[in-house]
Amino acid sequence: MIIACYRDEGSIREMYKRLIEVLEGVFPNFEIIYVNDASPDNSEAVLTEIAQGDPRLVVINHTRNFGSQNAFMSGLRIARGDCAILMDGDLQDPPSLIPELVTRWLEGFHIVYGVRVKRKETLFRQFAYKLFYRIFKRLSDFSIPLDAGDFGLIERRVIDCLVNDFPERLIFLRGLRAYTGFKHTGVEYVRDARFDGRSTNSFFGNVRWALLAIFSFSQRPLSYISMLAFAVVTLTVLAAFFYLIAYFVYGAPSGFPTILLVTLFLGSVQLVCFAILAEYLGHMYTELKGRPRYIVRNVIDHRKGDTLD
Repeated sequence: MIIACYRDEGSIREMYKRLIEVLEGVFPNFEIIYVNDASPDNSEAVLTEIAQGDPRLVVINHTRNFGSQNAFMSGLRIARGDCAILMDGDLQDPPSLIPELVTRWLEGFHIVYGVRVKRKETLFRQFAYKLFYRIFKRLSDFSIPLDAGDFGLIERRVIDCLVNDFPERLIFLRGLRAYTGFKHTGVEYVRDARFDGRSTNSFFGNVRWALLAIFSFSQRPLSYISMLAFAVVTLTVLAAFFYLIAYFVYGAPSGFPTILLVTLFLGSVQLVCFAILAEYLGHMYTELKGRPRYIVRNVIDHRKGDTLD
């Protein structure tokens, strides 16, 4: 188990309790890796206390917040098992679904992800999430499962692939997971509200998240710039042609509003194109710097041996 923890102090003990109940009935040996992504609450103290009494719980403490995707990568790097299950620490994803994930894995699937058929969110958020996944699937250069979040199981060969073969800094795991091409399937479930506290995802944060996904796995926006430019040039030529006919045949007057509207339209098109180019340049700039995805302050690890038997 790998759990990304940020502002989840109130959920830690309940999640630990539920996980132990489920995992002891599924695996003869298991480990729970909690990645504390510099949570500003008392999460570190709670995790340290539990880890002192249970060597199966490993705690990774980051120096600052690097985001859930990098937290998962941090946990995957030290995971020892034949498979790993990724979860957020807010209990929105049910531990009770783990046996079904494992069953599908034992049937031969390398990746088993949770499919969110419904969310206990506002209607606007439900619609926005549904829309995003469909746009993302439409724009991606390969098949992306709909409504599939990070919650899911990946086996060892997928873990090794993600950890060793993807050097990029801007991580979107559900995209990378699909990109690997391993045999996969989904398990449907209803995503609950947070067990404790308020969501850490703001509207603008979710927008940035969506842009990260799209610009990390699709070059189509660049193609759309060329298509948009061609369309605008065509419209401009046609408009000029019809205006000249109207001017010489019907004596159509030249007007300031027309010039203003055309200028604003062309300016808006240029700004949209520049915005798309800026996103790609920003991605390239981040990758070229080559900074580490995360920095570990310390690890609480009382596991014995090198692997899980």
